[in-house]
Amino acid sequence: MDLYLVRHAVAFSRDPTRWPDDGERPLTPEGEARFRKAARGIRRIVASIDVVLSSPLPRAWRTAELLEEEAGWPAPKPEPVLEAGRSPAEGIEVMEPHLEVASLALVGHEPYLSELASILLTGRPTSLTMEVKKGGVAHLWLDDGLRRGTASLRWLVTPKVLRALSG
Repeated sequence: MDLYLVRHAVAFSRDPTRWPDDGERPLTPEGEARFRKAARGIRRIVASIDVVLSSPLPRAWRTAELLEEEAGWPAPKPEPVLEAGRSPAEGIEVMEPHLEVASLALVGHEPYLSELASILLTGRPTSLTMEVKKGGVAHLWLDDGLRRGTASLRWLVTPKVLRALSG
């Protein structure tokens, strides 16, 4: 299976006055505009996606919607396990029902995404130091299902590169 890990685009800074619940922080207008362009770059390097699961938090959810609008990806399905602050090991469980698809995208947060990648690549959440930039994408190949430590990293692309690919 091709697995794409997408970090949400640039959101407003934490501000307890505006967002007492940090989970409610949205994307900035500039973050949304820049990710629209990045999503068009993603469309050039990712032919198709079968399923998109997203954190329901507004910054991740809007990022997933932009992937649908600009990259032609399927409508996202909300998955609370992908919320910030959750255990990345839970991400493996949420992927299990989708093992039959050829490609799966998870839209979420850091350090969750890089720790999930580390589990899949090395078997442990902190064995690999990797950062998915805001609006960036990591592509993993899962050749042996969800067995920990057996995935391969195909590529990790920054949003700057994705915007450049958008033409």
